[in-house]
Amino acid sequence: MARGHGGGMWKKVAVRAGIGAAGIGCAAAVAPAKMANGSGGGFRGKLGGDGGGGGGANGPQWLVAKADEEDEYEETAEEAKQRKLEEEEERRRRIDTSGEFYVTNVKSKDLPVGPGVPTEDELFETLECQPGTMCSREIVQRDMDALIQSGLFDDVNVKVGPDTETEEPNACTLEYSFQEKIWPQVEGFSIEGSTLLPSQEIADEIMETRPEGPCTVRTLAFCKNIIEKWYQDRGYVFGTVISFDGMESGMVTAHCVEGRIEKVELVKVDDSGNPKNEPLEVNQDVIMRELPFRIGELYNIEDGRKALRDIFQLQLFDNVQVVPQPEGRDPNAVSVEVMLKERPMKTAELELEWGIAPNAKGKPAIASLRPGGQVFFEHRNLAGEGRVVSASLSTGDLLSPQDDLGFKAEYVHPYFWNPTDPNKASLNVLAFNSRKLSPTFTSGSPREQVPPVFVDRQGVKVGINETYSRNSKGYFGVVAQDVTTKDEGGQVCTNGLRATPTGQYSASGPSTTISGKGRDRLLYLQGSTVRDTTYFLNGCPVGARDIFTIEQGILGGFFNRHHMSTTRFIPLLKPKESSSLPPVVAVLHGRFSNTIGDLAPYECFALGGPYSVRGYTVGELGAARRTGEFAAEVRLPIPRFNTQCYGFFEHGTDFGSSKTVKGNPTDFYRRAGSGSSCGAGIRTGSVRFEFIRDMNAGKGHLFATFGERF
Repeated sequence: MARGHGGGMWKKVAVRAGIGAAGIGCAAAVAPAKMANGSGGGFRGKLGGDGGGGGGANGPQWLVAKADEEDEYEETAEEAKQRKLEEEEERRRRIDTSGEFYVTNVKSKDLPVGPGVPTEDELFETLECQPGTMCSREIVQRDMDALIQSGLFDDVNVKVGPDTETEEPNACTLEYSFQEKIWPQVEGFSIEGSTLLPSQEIADEIMETRPEGPCTVRTLAFCKNIIEKWYQDRGYVFGTVISFDGMESGMVTAHCVEGRIEKVELVKVDDSGNPKNEPLEVNQDVIMRELPFRIGELYNIEDGRKALRDIFQLQLFDNVQVVPQPEGRDPNAVSVEVMLKERPMKTAELELEWGIAPNAKGKPAIASLRPGGQVFFEHRNLAGEGRVVSASLSTGDLLSPQDDLGFKAEYVHPYFWNPTDPNKASLNVLAFNSRKLSPTFTSGSPREQVPPVFVDRQGVKVGINETYSRNSKGYFGVVAQDVTTKDEGGQVCTNGLRATPTGQYSASGPSTTISGKGRDRLLYLQGSTVRDTTYFLNGCPVGARDIFTIEQGILGGFFNRHHMSTTRFIPLLKPKESSSLPPVVAVLHGRFSNTIGDLAPYECFALGGPYSVRGYTVGELGAARRTGEFAAEVRLPIPRFNTQCYGFFEHGTDFGSSKTVKGNPTDFYRRAGSGSSCGAGIRTGSVRFEFIRDMNAGKGHLFATFGERF
């Protein structure tokens, strides 16, 4: 034990602090007085060196020598004040380690560093003594034992020092020092505890690439990095090495854990994300069947991402989080919490709209005070099973809806076959009534006015949607519908109309239906498959998309109509990782459509329009039995605006098949049957502003269009 020592001027009190390796002993003396031998305050053994001198079990002893009367010295008021300040400062600096003391900081000294070597935070996060806690000698000793038992260090010491930066009484800092352990060179390596890892293959790789020389903490970290990288690259984020043994013999064994799911819990949260102690409105089985992981399986981060996507697709939740974390003290156990913020299960909406049209003076004015609009209702969780019922009514005049009332009612039954169906087949039943302008009976020139022909449809569609993978989906169903063609006055229209030189309308155009009576009743099968691997890179889609649809007529017309399209978004130059600019992308698009057998004129494939061949109105190039389209586009980023400009070329043709359509509407309305366009544009948000040159007419025009072209 180091002894304290006194010293100072005669009759003046001097206070000195002797700082040991783990504590502080205080001694006070007045020369030539003797210093009492108190027991020091330092920790013993590996907790540091002997403590500082002075201060026994009864605390520091103050010994004052008796002075001669003639030598007595009377301190001034200023000196007394200064002495009191010094005494107060000394009391504040004094640490009593015999009981509990307050820890303000934990740090390290001589800690080995390198890839895979445990960092200071990783070493200290499991210790009991943490900044802001009360500790004792016993707790610190347990922490030291835990660090030594890790097997990484030959010796561990700790130094307890005062913290003079805080007013907290008995405050101190802990400084650990480490002596790195050195073992013989690694002569053999094995892995235990893994069920996925190709143990022998990884062990051979480690032996071939390990550092030469004695085995140290850095050598073990090298081995640990190789093993954990294998897990991380495959998404097993809880796959890790928890310990090594056999270093003394040179035959090292790594012990692994892989993160096996022990518990899956669904947690209802409020708007702030805080858990709510109340049950979910949705049956838990509806959610659990969407989870790709189960109790007893290894947790993979891709499973967590898939769970997010699949649960969101239920459209029952505003926010979903999947939170995996270690379960208890078992390093191989993982608990997964699925945090869910439920949406309102029932929704009712009323939308009102008023049309604006130029008045007699050419100024915009409200066309009618009688509003149009839509009434919508949806229940997303029928019977608590995630089944959806929705209905909507729309009309141009809510006060007299019988003239153009449109409706749609839909029922969706997820997991229609059984709750464990891997394809997640859902039953969709749709009843509908709609009215749309037919692009078949339009002019090939914007200057020529052609009376519109509207196609009214009402019917039922029943089908099954299936999901084969994240990128592949399919549909199969049957459609029964009643189709009527009408003019703008609401009367049945059997033939297309065209204006004569005298200004009259001639009904000598092509037939509007298969029956020739202005009305068809159809029953046909419908199927489609979609393969979509696109994803967004800084707001720009990249990847591939392929779509194939087919319809087979049964009643009202025997036909086979099919449609194929393929699109490639090819990144030519990807942005830097730190950049938010969109990439340079080349887009290639092709589409082929064909009909064999009976073809209703209103079902012709229309050429031209913002989603066909840009620069033309919808159907301006033709209405045909068979069409082909090609488009190429190059997209370039615009710095500072994080958007894109682009140039494109498009071409569409009817392959001469327009003449096989009943009445040949392409020829009757003097349309070209094919055409090309080129141009350039810029995207701002969801709006595309484009200058497009119509290569048939040799003229260019400005367009503004919403949404993605492809």
